[in-house]
Amino acid sequence: IVCKMAAATWSLKISKSQQLLLCRYRLGSAIYSSRGCASERKKGWLQSLFVHKVDPRKDAHSNLLSKKEISNLYKIQFHNVKPECLQEYNSLSAEVQSRLHSDQDYPCEIVGSWNTWYGEQDQAVHLWRYSGGYPALTKSLNMLRDNKEYTEFRKERSKMLISRRNQLLLEFSFWNEPLPRAGPSIYELRTYRLKPGTMIEWGNNWARAIQHRQENEEAVGGFFTQIGDLYLVHHLWAYKDLQSRAETRNSAWLKPGWDENVFYTVPLIRSMESRIMIPLKNSPLQ
Repeated sequence: IVCKMAAATWSLKISKSQQLLLCRYRLGSAIYSSRGCASERKKGWLQSLFVHKVDPRKDAHSNLLSKKEISNLYKIQFHNVKPECLQEYNSLSAEVQSRLHSDQDYPCEIVGSWNTWYGEQDQAVHLWRYSGGYPALTKSLNMLRDNKEYTEFRKERSKMLISRRNQLLLEFSFWNEPLPRAGPSIYELRTYRLKPGTMIEWGNNWARAIQHRQENEEAVGGFFTQIGDLYLVHHLWAYKDLQSRAETRNSAWLKPGWDENVFYTVPLIRSMESRIMIPLKNSPLQ
């Protein structure tokens, strides 16, 4: 109340000329503000005329980027094992994988099995291939559901695990087929989490860039998720050792076009991760 009375008293002491100047100032500010809003609206309207129009997509990116003639579906598993159970877990997994492979009616095969060396410790990574896509996956699940031996294996395995997760993957059409290979090798699984809507752009750039990474046959396979964490890409590489990895990666920068690929793909990435993995004895990828 005191403040209001002081303000009123101050306003009474202002001369008529001062009051006139004050009114002109307020009127000018209002006009400027109105013109500014109109200008912004006009500017926004003009800009809308030149906005890039996105053509409607005719197909899903999974159909545009994957190998249609092969129609394979992949599953990758990440199992975090209790440290004291890792050796027992590896032996049990190898035994079960061998038995599944001996069944000719089972439309699934193990592509590779590893323990993470650098990355999450006490972790097992398994890559499976379903020959025939989703129907093969459904057939495999039905067969395992009725397999009492496999049910017992899952119960025993659950006692050894801290956590587990899996993803269903398709392979990029321009990458190598992950075929069995002799070792010894170490493997690097590089995982990229992309910004939604950038998978086509990623594929277009890597279709050109992969030629720079073929000399030492280090490119094993490239995949992108269909179910699980979406807009996730996995690149699987093989090297003789860590020194060979460093030399191979450095030599790529000497090839024209590699730097351009990095320049255009880095802005598409939200996060990335690298695992160095050691193959298990039963892994087809050694």
